Amino acid sequence: MGPHSEASFVDKTSAGSSTSLNKKEMANGTGTGTHKEDVESSNSALALASASASAQVADHGTEDRLLWTRIRGDCRDAFSEFLGTMILVLFGDGVVAQVVLSNETKGNYQSISWGWGIGVMLGVYVAGKSGGHINPAVTLTNCIFRKHPWRKFPIYAVAQTLGAMAAAFVVYGNYRPAIDHFEGGSGIRTVTGPTATAGIFCTYPAEFMDRTSMFWSEFISSTILQFVIFALLDKDNICPPQFVPLGLFFLIFGIGACWGWQTGYAINLARDFGPRLVSYILGYPAEVWTAGNYYFWIPMVAPFFGCAFGGFLYDVFIYTGESPINTPWMGFRRLFQPRRSVWSNTYEQSLDSKV
Repeated sequence: MGPHSEASFVDKTSAGSSTSLNKKEMANGTGTGTHKEDVESSNSALALASASASAQVADHGTEDRLLWTRIRGDCRDAFSEFLGTMILVLFGDGVVAQVVLSNETKGNYQSISWGWGIGVMLGVYVAGKSGGHINPAVTLTNCIFRKHPWRKFPIYAVAQTLGAMAAAFVVYGNYRPAIDHFEGGSGIRTVTGPTATAGIFCTYPAEFMDRTSMFWSEFISSTILQFVIFALLDKDNICPPQFVPLGLFFLIFGIGACWGWQTGYAINLARDFGPRLVSYILGYPAEVWTAGNYYFWIPMVAPFFGCAFGGFLYDVFIYTGESPINTPWMGFRRLFQPRRSVWSNTYEQSLDSKV
């Protein structure tokens, strides 16, 4: 026999054996049953997979249809800064109102230091998702030295200011009867004098201070603020992350107790300008802008210079992580040759909310 005949013989033998086995399985009643079980099992698995996929698609579709879910995801950072700053001013302006309107029978200057310290601590807890800046000057310093996205700076600043304004409205609504009583009648609102209540909402300097002293007081307080904030947040330093808000409480308490008397330690544009604007809207005279030789602009400007200088000092002398200070020419080259590859402040944007 030739090769082809031999192969044909093998094929026929294999076919015969297979047919014989199938006949035996059918005779025993096992072959067809096993095949049916396999088919049924496969169909069940496919059905479960299809049902699971359909459920996932349905859930995804439901989530896409929830408008507020999308808005919250896109605006979470702005909401966090708004609410965190609102908590800050609720406690801060609230304690000032209680001390002033009770003629210091329900608190004193140290109570104010405690109230603002607690307000900052709780505000940072509330705004933790966004970084807990609750201060435009702190946000700007993080943009300069810690790669916080510049595109978020105006959004944070607006959210912080609006949060402070909302808190001022709440404080005024709560203490309006006491303000009327303290001022001597409904509708009487004064900025300076023995019965003035405008200082509940924003800061005013001591009468003996000149403009240079006012600016310096806010500048040095803001420098201390940012220097210690960077120290608390430095991973190579000794403060555990969970204790940062507590550290901020002691920081604000200390600034108020040691540096706050002369200007009221605004150290925060949002905390001062927002409630100042609210007091003007609510009927306080234009003196809210002219008092203290037009002092209003100093707590709007000095904190930015002070916080930036405080961040600069910390990075120059202590910080060893990523910072423009730790690049060639201490980051000044970036001013003249801006290149994203040298120092980018837009990292991890995909992980952030859109605003």
